[in-house]
Amino acid sequence: MGWHYRKSIKVGPFRINLSRHGVGHSFGNRRFHVTTTPDGRRHVSVRLPGGFHVSKTLGGRRY
Repeated sequence: MGWHYRKSIKVGPFRINLSRHGVGHSFGNRRFHVTTTPDGRRHVSVRLPGGFHVSKTLGGRRY
């Protein structure tokens, strides 16, 4: 069993995410959100009225 750590710091519309894997960041609002993970992947998600949610991962891992 592994250990996990996550801490988020909100600065205006931006959020800095600290984890044991590194530092990521995200920005957006309730409808549109972009997240960059510590390994370089980007997740873009859009929430539409009526409960629809579309999410896409852009790029692969950077080593």
